[in-house]
Amino acid sequence: MRSIWKGSLSFGLVNVPVKLYAATEDHDVPLHQVHDKDGGRIRYQRRCEIDGEIVDFEHIAKAYVDGDETVILTPEDLASLPAERSKDIDVVEFVPSDQVDPIMFEKSYFLAPDSKSTKAYVLLRQTLQATDRTAIVQFALRQKTRLAALRVHDDVLMLQTLLWDDEVREARFPELDEAPKITDAELKMSKQLVESFASDFTPDKFTDDYQAQLRTLVEAKLEQGDALDTEATFGRAEGQGGGEVLDLMEALRRSVEKQRVENKRGAAGTKDAEKAAPKKAPAKKKTA
Repeated sequence: MRSIWKGSLSFGLVNVPVKLYAATEDHDVPLHQVHDKDGGRIRYQRRCEIDGEIVDFEHIAKAYVDGDETVILTPEDLASLPAERSKDIDVVEFVPSDQVDPIMFEKSYFLAPDSKSTKAYVLLRQTLQATDRTAIVQFALRQKTRLAALRVHDDVLMLQTLLWDDEVREARFPELDEAPKITDAELKMSKQLVESFASDFTPDKFTDDYQAQLRTLVEAKLEQGDALDTEATFGRAEGQGGGEVLDLMEALRRSVEKQRVENKRGAAGTKDAEKAAPKKAPAKKKTA
């Protein structure tokens, strides 16, 4: 991985030199826009509306328009701001981890030590783990002041930028002003359904079906061209919905029964796999 930023993480008088790395990546199949008639690429050009010239990135500046006036801000202007010049990630406070609402999370980064001495880095990591606290920090990155949560992930410090409070919309829906009455029986059945799906979260058992199917489609079209038979490739599409209308209790009851059957099948499959697995030969006893 390549670091995208270098600076220092500071809290109190403790200063930890760090490097910032993107913690996530996109796995989507890359698609381009083309002319459907001949496959020619569709490209977007940065054209000046005054002189009609195509402008290179090196000559593009940012501007603020106020009525008839335009204030042009060059990269040098923006780099001169005190917040942009700062290379410090300042810890503002340590808060209970459960107080940071996941809706505020924006983008994740790894923080790696940028020094031969990692003692301060490891100390902060172990302190966060021992206290079950998350550090709220502020810093500047790419011409923006950022608010972020600093926590531990797989023995590495992770920085997760946060949305500002006024960027999270208030959730108000008139339909929920008068909540419908939920009976004890409905709640009990719903809890049973939750329990039948109960499991520990293991991210690696989930796959992006759409991207896998998209890759299959691309490979099939590379082999067969436009004569591709999608039904032969993916099978006949099954209809969704449109069945009988069930009341809530009946839908819950059937869902619980269906999940119980599937859980039994899964348990039986696991036992069969264990029986079919070759058994290890017993270890030979050592003789004196």
